Amino acid sequence: MTKELCNVVEQISREKGISREVLIEALESALLSAVRKKYGGRTNINLSIDRQKCNLKLYETKVIVPKVTDPGEEISVADAAKIDPEKKEGETVELSLDLHDLGRIAAQTAKQVIFQRVREAERDVIYNEFKDKAGQIITGVVMRKEKGVYYLNLGKTEAVLPIKETLPNENLKRGDSVKALIQEVKITTKGPAIMVSRAVPEFVAGLFKMEVPEINEGLVQIRNIVREPGERTKIAVFSKDSAIDPVGSCVGMKGTRVQTIVRELRGERIDIIPWTDDLRMLIARALSPATIDKIGINEEGKTAMVVVNDQQLSLAIGKKGQNVRLAMKLTGWDIDIISDTEYSKIRMEETDKALEDTLLKEKQKRENPPVDGE
Repeated sequence: MTKELCNVVEQISREKGISREVLIEALESALLSAVRKKYGGRTNINLSIDRQKCNLKLYETKVIVPKVTDPGEEISVADAAKIDPEKKEGETVELSLDLHDLGRIAAQTAKQVIFQRVREAERDVIYNEFKDKAGQIITGVVMRKEKGVYYLNLGKTEAVLPIKETLPNENLKRGDSVKALIQEVKITTKGPAIMVSRAVPEFVAGLFKMEVPEINEGLVQIRNIVREPGERTKIAVFSKDSAIDPVGSCVGMKGTRVQTIVRELRGERIDIIPWTDDLRMLIARALSPATIDKIGINEEGKTAMVVVNDQQLSLAIGKKGQNVRLAMKLTGWDIDIISDTEYSKIRMEETDKALEDTLLKEKQKRENPPVDGE
């Protein structure tokens, strides 16, 4: 029996990733619960398992008294002397009990408690494994879809991917392998829940960290990243080492690195921008792929006026204002975009207004000449 018990402990430990000590403690608790139930709930019944050989020891503890009134809890001085002659009145002695007398009900109780403790231990193992992995990317296989949620198989457990955290129009099927970012690991009544997302900007940043060794090693830094899932991402990168091209590192040889990320994002467009502390240059780069002609900034209001060629206006603004909207998020500045034609018109109006003001002042001088002595 002890050999079989050891084999079970070792097998469960390997398969479930639970420590041997935790399993043995669970067994002790389960068997003790079953034994005490059989003996009417007596608390003086004890059980221990040898950590090395898995030998079971079942015994009851009784108090030595001159006259026994409760045979379940007490033992006479004479009977105690047969067990241990050195024991005195008021002390306790241990009496071995037969393990084979547990019975079917007690064994079933032990089985239930063991399963419960194993489940609890599994939950603890899973929670401890994933609790510090928030912000990391995992790969899972779609198991099923229920009530607006995908469940991804991670091996030992599963992750929860809400449909609202997937890409727009993304329809995942059972068996699909997908990557996602761990957002939160929380404890629920059913155990640890691993919440993941494919829609947050940090997911794209994590993909770049996986694909670009220079980012993973800290040689290239992601200064900021903004995103409209399924449509476009703008990422600003920087390197302190002038010998390293941050944009080239992210793009990869013939675009291999960024293309891998684009495929994972189902064709989402990605603008990779070299970061600079020159605000005008940063705004111009943030509006790529449009070409910028002129930029005027108001530092107090954190606003910028950008002038582009007429043919570049729609490109700079983007579909439904997406390009300029992301550029504003990336830089933190409000950006107004006008065409060359509109800019020239404003300049002409300003010039005409200035000329009118000058002529008006000259006319006022002629009509109201200064009086001598004034």
